[in-house]
Amino acid sequence: MHSDNQAPFHPLLLAALAMLAFAGNSLLCRLALRSASIDAASFTSLRLLSGALVLALIVRLRSGVFSNHGDWPSAGALFVYAAAFSWAYLQLSAATGALLLFGAVQVSMIAFGLYKGERLRSLQWLGFALACSGLVVMLLPGLAAPPLAASLWMLCAGLAWGMYSLRGRGRGDATEVTAGNFWRASLLALLLSLVTMGSVHAQRSGVLLALASGALASGLGYSIWYMALRSLLPSSAAAIQLTVPALAGAGAVLFLDEPLTLRLALSSLVILGGVALVIAGKRREKTGEPPRLPGA
Repeated sequence: MHSDNQAPFHPLLLAALAMLAFAGNSLLCRLALRSASIDAASFTSLRLLSGALVLALIVRLRSGVFSNHGDWPSAGALFVYAAAFSWAYLQLSAATGALLLFGAVQVSMIAFGLYKGERLRSLQWLGFALACSGLVVMLLPGLAAPPLAASLWMLCAGLAWGMYSLRGRGRGDATEVTAGNFWRASLLALLLSLVTMGSVHAQRSGVLLALASGALASGLGYSIWYMALRSLLPSSAAAIQLTVPALAGAGAVLFLDEPLTLRLALSSLVILGGVALVIAGKRREKTGEPPRLPGA
C-alpha cells in the first residue's frame, strides 16, 4: 500500500486519466439524453448513487471504514450541480455544455475571491474580463446560439459546483468528504425522481451510460484526481484543468458527430485564454487550492 504522499503512478498520468474522465461525463450524459434512452432525473439519481458506491468502496479499501464526512449544504450544492447538468444536456451539445460549465465554475470562483478581498494584477483582470465576455458571446442571440434555457441550466450547474468547491477547501481528506457528500446528494436525487415519477423512463443503454458516468467518470475520476493533486502544484493543477473543455469538444466531434461552429471555437479561445491569464498571474502565489473540477 502506498503512503498518502506517494502515488503508484506518475501524477501527470493520473491527471490525464482524470481529465479524460471529467470530459467523458459530458459525452456520456449527452449521449444518454440525446437519444432519450433515460430521463434527466433518473440519470442524475443513477449517476450520484453509483458514484457514491464507488467512492465508498475506495474509502473502505483504503482506510478500512466507510466515510461519514461531508455535510448537507455541500451535498445540496452537489445535487444542484448534477441535476442542472443533466437537464442542460437535454438540449445542449456536449462541447457547448462543457465550455459553459467550465467557464461558470472558474468565473464564480474568481468572483468569490474578489469578494473576499483577493487582488488581481492587470493581466489577471484582463483574463477575468475575457472569460466573462466569452460566456456572454456564447449566449448572444443568433443562428448558432445554444438554447437559452439549457444554457442557463448549465450556468447554474457551474455556479453550484463553484460553491461546492469553495465549501470543500481545507475540510480534510477530499475523497472521504466527496464520498459522504455523494451519499447525501444521491438521497436528494432519489426524492427528485419520486417527484418526477410521471416522466420516468429508462432503457438499458441509458441506465448503462448513467452508471458509467457515476461509477467511472465521476467516482473513479474524482478519486484519481485527488491522488494526482498530492504531487501537483496548485498552478499546474489549475492549468491542467483547461484541457477538459477541449477534450470534451474533441470527443463530441469524433464520437457524437457534433459540428464545431465558429461561435464555439471563438468562445473557447476567449474563455480558456482568459482563465489561463488568471492562472498565469497566480503562479507566483504560494497559497490557494485548485478548484475540484466536476467532471465537466
